[in-house]
This record gives sequence, C-alpha cells and structure tokens, in this order.
Amino acid sequence: MSLYIKGVQKTTMIDFPGKLAATIFVGKCNFRCPFCHNPELVLRHEKLPTIPEEEILDFLKERKDWLDGICITGGEPTLHKELIPFIEKVKALGLEVKLDTNGSNPEMVKHLLEKNLIDYIAMDIKSDKEHYNAAIGVNFPIQIIEQTVSIIRNSDIDYEFRTTVVPTFYNEAIAKNIGEWLKGSKLYVLQQYNNEHAMIDEKFLNIFPYPEDKLYKFAELVKPYFKKVEVRV
Repeated sequence: MSLYIKGVQKTTMIDFPGKLAATIFVGKCNFRCPFCHNPELVLRHEKLPTIPEEEILDFLKERKDWLDGICITGGEPTLHKELIPFIEKVKALGLEVKLDTNGSNPEMVKHLLEKNLIDYIAMDIKSDKEHYNAAIGVNFPIQIIEQTVSIIRNSDIDYEFRTTVVPTFYNEAIAKNIGEWLKGSKLYVLQQYNNEHAMIDEKFLNIFPYPEDKLYKFAELVKPYFKKVEVRV
C-alpha cells in the first residue's frame, strides 16, 4: 500500500524551518476546523487524484543532493499506517522529515519518535481546552490531544506548537490559557488567519483577521510562558 498523497509542492523555504524542502500533502482528516484552508483535502479527498508514492520517491531521489528534507502535511498524515514505511524510504535517501499534525494520534507520533523517523514536528493547537471542540468542528477527547502534547514536549527533536489566530477562537484570555497549558515548551508560533481563501465553513469568510500589530501584542502576552515565541504573517 502507498501513502495517500494528494499533492506536492516541489520546493519550499518556509514549511520546514531552516531547510530547503519539498512538501507532501496527504488526504483525509478527522477534524472539521471551520477555518481550514485545505477543504478539498478534508471533505473531497476521494475526488482528488492520488499521486503514486513511487513518483514522489523518484522525484526526491533526483533532488536529494540539494533538498534538505520534506514536510508531510495534510489533511492529517498520522491517520495513515502507510506513513511509517513511506518515511523510512525518505530517510533512506538521507533526507530529513518534518511532520505536521493535529495531535489526534499520539501512538503514531510516539512510534515515529521512537524509531527516529522524524526530525521536526509541528502540532496545531486550535484554541484553549475549553474552546477546542468548537475550533475543530467535532467532539474529540481533549485528553488525547494532551497526550500528544506531552509526547512532543518530552521528545529530543525540534518542535513547535502553533495556533492560527482566528478571532472566534483566540483572545487574551484564551492566549493565557494556552500559555498555562503549554508552559515551558520550546517554541510557540502565532500564525495570521486569512479569510480570503475557501474554508470548510464559508461563514468564516466574513470573520476578519486581527490587525498584524495585534498578533505581536498576543506574542508579548504569551512570551513568559515559552522559551521562544514567533509570529508568522
């Protein structure tokens, strides 16, 4: 079986911090975040053509001398058991691997870390615990999200927790709650919300992002909780 690959960006300098990488997009997700910018990968992944794994691996073999690694994103990559053998093949080429995850599969994350198959992990934190299910659009046990947070925090690889700053799910009180929850983590990233693209819930097209300076104010607010805070706009 091949990994369920639905898209590829052949070169990126922003998806894998400090690395020149390719980004692989995996279809299917178990969350329904209303502000998700990849609705096709979430809601209509069956209708998208699947890119053969061999095609991706051949491309990586050709570029391995100047690519540093790949970023695997989605959708939610950890839903697929084929993720493990795919990453093993990528690592055999000498490339580093960054994984993007929503944190819903702690066992998969733990396995990948134990097998030294990932070099960097980015986990989305959608909101504070109180507002989490509203932000992900489904009922999901927050304890599972907490397990993944703990596994990542106790790993010895580089990682980041990141939040897309959607006004509906982020304000000063929520920022502080997230800070208390993730206190002491290496890196927390605030990402600007963009309402100019298709989203799962079209009502969010009418919810406008905070001004850029507001993101930096949030960053100052949560700085005491983290070793490093960044803003991405």
